[in-house]
Amino acid sequence: MRVDIALQGPKSREILLSLEIDDETRKRVMALKRTELCEADIGGFDLIVSRTGYTGEKMAFELFVHPDRAQDLFKALLAAGEPYGLKPCGLGARDSLRTEAGLPLYGHEMGGEAKLGVAEGGFASYVKTYKPWFIGRQAYLKREAGRSGKVIRFRFNEKGVRMAHEGDPVMEKRGRVVGWVTSCAIDKDGFLTGQAFLDEKYTAVGTPIFVFQGAPTKMGKPPAELETGDRVPLPSQAAVISRFPK
Repeated sequence: MRVDIALQGPKSREILLSLEIDDETRKRVMALKRTELCEADIGGFDLIVSRTGYTGEKMAFELFVHPDRAQDLFKALLAAGEPYGLKPCGLGARDSLRTEAGLPLYGHEMGGEAKLGVAEGGFASYVKTYKPWFIGRQAYLKREAGRSGKVIRFRFNEKGVRMAHEGDPVMEKRGRVVGWVTSCAIDKDGFLTGQAFLDEKYTAVGTPIFVFQGAPTKMGKPPAELETGDRVPLPSQAAVISRFPK
């Protein structure tokens, strides 16, 4: 019986510790390293405090609380965080942050209609095939032997281009389709940054790619019939960038 409220950002620990907390609990929270968690009574709330998050921030927490206390915790955090500039945000903001950070979303970079696995999603290093109790070891290794691509992060070369959407085709410079977009959002610099599943050959950082945003179902007139003033849809140029921001 727990729900998750995410408290993310450079000031998140200061905000959390500004609630009523005893010295011993404060030490436990301060000692948490990334991905570690502990139980804690903070501000009168029975919490599991996990130093994890889905926004790419180095300092980030997920606070697991009983559903009956979730609304009170949310309000308490907003009140405590007001002097620090804390603002509430929803899934749209989360999606923008996690896309810019290169983090996968199930149904997009993993799973979904394409049934992308962990390795296709770019997280093969998290799978420890040497563990003797790993029940999926043989299936995983068999899948890896036939894997031909993986998810990369890309950025459009220019601002002001059309938004790309899941499923939009990605082409190499000669026009051959080599993958498809899985996610896209605007980044902090005003460029559209996204993720896409590409053939392994085109996943190196710096590789030029072309994205057909909002892929049309019809291309219009054949090229030989085009006249002055006609318009045809064109893909926008982008480039593969490092999967995770430096």
